[in-house]
Amino acid sequence: MSEPVTASMAEVRKHLADVIDRARRDETPTIITRRGKSEAVLVDIDEYRRLCEAAERYEDEWLNRLADKAEAEGTDGSVSLEEMAALLRSAN
Repeated sequence: MSEPVTASMAEVRKHLADVIDRARRDETPTIITRRGKSEAVLVDIDEYRRLCEAAERYEDEWLNRLADKAEAEGTDGSVSLEEMAALLRSAN
């Protein structure tokens, strides 16, 4: 992936087809700004899908590590779902 190009919302509106072509053909994302502040990024659909898959894999790995850690710590101090529900109801 190439270094991103920064363009204002007005520039992107005027040249949307070119911005999309640049993302797709050149694998160059465009950072879209509004009033000088970065607001969004336009990337190729394949890159977007790759990023989504990577985020899902990372989240799954993180949840598995949490589950492994909780399992290793045992059940001391834990409460059942029913006990937790009762505690939450009593707090209100």
